[in-house]
Amino acid sequence: MFESCRGRLEAIAYRLLGSAGDAEDAVQDAYLRWHAADRERIETPEAWLTKVLTNLCLNRLTSARARRETYVGQWLPEPVLDGDRMLGPADTFEQRESVSMAMLTLMERLSPNERVVYVLREAFGYAHREIAEILDLTESNCQQIHRRAKQHLAAERRRTEVDAAAARKIVEEFLAAALSGDTQPLIRLLADDAVSVADGGGKVVARRTPILGALDIAMYLRGMFRPSDAKRAIVGGDPVFHAAVVNGGPAVLVAVGEQVVGVLCLDATADGLAAVHVQVNPDKLERITRQWTAAGPHRPIPTTW
Repeated sequence: MFESCRGRLEAIAYRLLGSAGDAEDAVQDAYLRWHAADRERIETPEAWLTKVLTNLCLNRLTSARARRETYVGQWLPEPVLDGDRMLGPADTFEQRESVSMAMLTLMERLSPNERVVYVLREAFGYAHREIAEILDLTESNCQQIHRRAKQHLAAERRRTEVDAAAARKIVEEFLAAALSGDTQPLIRLLADDAVSVADGGGKVVARRTPILGALDIAMYLRGMFRPSDAKRAIVGGDPVFHAAVVNGGPAVLVAVGEQVVGVLCLDATADGLAAVHVQVNPDKLERITRQWTAAGPHRPIPTTW
């Protein structure tokens, strides 16, 4: 019974926590509670498990906020490859959008209750009555929280949905611009009000504040992609660039040997690239490295670096 629910529970937990590792831990904690429970008294196991998991995630969200106050630099969600069961259902635009890197980052602004209500309602289609029971709230209160959450997220630009072929085209164009040594090709790809955020977690050198605007981002990316012996020493060799679909969007995977050392998620919209999320914290690249290696071999994008 529990294993039949595990995939859905992990998908809920990942959307709530933004970390595949934390999501797995939360689901395992839910299993321990299920194992210890008097299951004969549980009328609807799926609802019981969802409630238990949600409360576990709420506790983790509260403690995570305290930890992130001392986090070195910017915090970004853990990236996951297309096909990872953490992504959960992808039948509707709302389900796919809820695991995009841009949306997961934006949801960090929500209160824990707002995030739970938004995720359960938009990504999993729970009725307000069901969510109210999970959170021990009134149905009207739940509806108000949902409205507030949607208002906080309303400014999010509608991104372009991609498949593997489209992602590769976007990544090839991006890399050609980034490796050209000139800012103008990058400026043409970026939206005027684009933002770039990098997460090194204090483990790898990364910009500690967001960069705003196409020109400043282009200058930053030009420097980041400029080859040097010092950069080769940091990553452990010559990097190889791959195109992938990560969290439902186009991404550059930077690999050295069988190790993914960086993931750049490109938020492609009709106005251009609205965001570049750079994940180089090695702790958040372990899962994607395992999956990337297991799914190989991969066809790299021809580049000179």
